[in-house]
Amino acid sequence: TGENFEQTPLRRTFKSKVLARYPENVEWNPFDQDAVGMLCMPKGLAFKTQADSREPQFHSFIITREDGSRTFGFSLTFFEEVTSKQICSAMQTLYHMHNAEYDILHTPPTNDKDSCSSTGDCNGTSVSKLQRFNSYDISRDTLYVSKCICLITPMSFMKACKKVLEQLHQAVTSPQPPPLPLESYIYNILYEVPLPPAGRSLKFSGVYGPIICQRPSTSELPLFDFPVKEVFELLGVENVVQLFTCALLEFQILLYSQ
Repeated sequence: TGENFEQTPLRRTFKSKVLARYPENVEWNPFDQDAVGMLCMPKGLAFKTQADSREPQFHSFIITREDGSRTFGFSLTFFEEVTSKQICSAMQTLYHMHNAEYDILHTPPTNDKDSCSSTGDCNGTSVSKLQRFNSYDISRDTLYVSKCICLITPMSFMKACKKVLEQLHQAVTSPQPPPLPLESYIYNILYEVPLPPAGRSLKFSGVYGPIICQRPSTSELPLFDFPVKEVFELLGVENVVQLFTCALLEFQILLYSQ
């Protein structure tokens, strides 16, 4: 993405793109490739090696249009092995370039040899240099790249969508194929599972188990399918109380996050 070139190549973010979508378009929700791509991977494409944690991550987002209408997105980001030798070679080349630039910028002047020997930092420098060069070795390390599957819906059924995506991902990564072709499950979700009527719940079959979603009636509070526990974990009790107070007093509220 062209930011922070001082970071090592594995710590940089790269521009992502939509690889496939289905259906191509729907009348009530024209597909915005740039918006969906940015919201699915807000930090861009990421690379890791076998030494890094690669647990799948789930998050949700909202697309608000000019007329105030909303659509809800749910994405599961995971890492898969890079099979392209060209990409692996390119990552190796980026590391060589990064290390060469680092040495040029951080090499001490020749007259600093005495201070180097007196402080004993030369040994540490050689070790850090070795660590930098060994941070990605094409002959030894396995390279992984982030990929995302996303479901866009007219209502915010977060728990059901999360289960759908997790089961689809499990079916792709499992050594045993699912009972039916993967396309049949996707077709079922898109075309055969209806929105539950107001005040009713709906149960449908996922890849590996049933999935339930519930829609509140018109006399109940609006649909909020997110665990309140996470709000307290992210903000803390004092901030939640302050936020609730501001909402009751009708103050303007701005949440800033990385």
